[in-house]
Amino acid sequence: MRRVAAIDCGTNSIRLLVTDLGPDGKAHDLVRDMRIVRLGEGVDRTGRLDPTAIERTVTATREYALTIGEMGVDAVRFCATSAARDAENADDFRSAIRSVLGQEPEILSGDAEARASFLGATSELGPDPALVVDIGGGSTELVRGADGEVHSAVSLDIGSVRLTERFLASDPPSITEITDLVDHLDALLAPAVAGWEPVDRFIGVAGTVTTVAAHAMQLSTYDSDRIHGARLPVDQVREACISLVRLPVVDRRHLPFMHPGRADVIGAGALILDRLLELAPLATDEVVVSERDILDGIARGAADAAGTN
Repeated sequence: MRRVAAIDCGTNSIRLLVTDLGPDGKAHDLVRDMRIVRLGEGVDRTGRLDPTAIERTVTATREYALTIGEMGVDAVRFCATSAARDAENADDFRSAIRSVLGQEPEILSGDAEARASFLGATSELGPDPALVVDIGGGSTELVRGADGEVHSAVSLDIGSVRLTERFLASDPPSITEITDLVDHLDALLAPAVAGWEPVDRFIGVAGTVTTVAAHAMQLSTYDSDRIHGARLPVDQVREACISLVRLPVVDRRHLPFMHPGRADVIGAGALILDRLLELAPLATDEVVVSERDILDGIARGAADAAGTN
């Protein structure tokens, strides 16, 4: 049994997982926490991480470090993704995190991010072939594989924060803004999935997908137990996507399952999911939703690294 701490630092949120991983691969989670820090705010426009955004992220990391210190972990792994990957001043960010954790943070490549997402998402959902879709704040990963092995992976610079900043200035978005964003998505997604064999399982992970799922299920609160493993008709998911895009931000915030830090960017994320469900060749009429994602993949990678030391 190895106790590991994993931190996933994305464009919109930073998350902590402390879990015990047994030799059989089963996980027993002790802590799972998420903060909206919006590290990637403005990166698409400026190419740099804003010092205020870095400070928000460092503050959350400092709090996570206190929790980790109390848990007696065998290994810690901090991974950053799209925002840090794109930023000219990523070294400033790395230095700030290093000063808090006492170790070097990893900035994952798009391929490494995709593989970690697949590992985390499929760890409890069986070995059958699957497409894992991870829609983040700055990028979206499409990963196909089976039996825990990745067969192909694509990382695209389309995410809920990035595309909201670039396309959706109005509240709610105008028809012209939505049309322009859909055209942009189709131009990127259609060639990404061209020539694929039909997909037997479509597994969606991360906050955009789980929030859309909660909306599709009309939950009265965010319920991880009901969301994890849910199998929802594709048509029902796509209806929920369009519904969220059309809502003003104030109405999104009033949805009982909506995290307040996600309300302003969920529309763009939902459109990414909708277009994927339209364009990807599917041999299934349902979306499988997983609460296990890149964070769980990062934790398993930390356990594997600790086992070789």
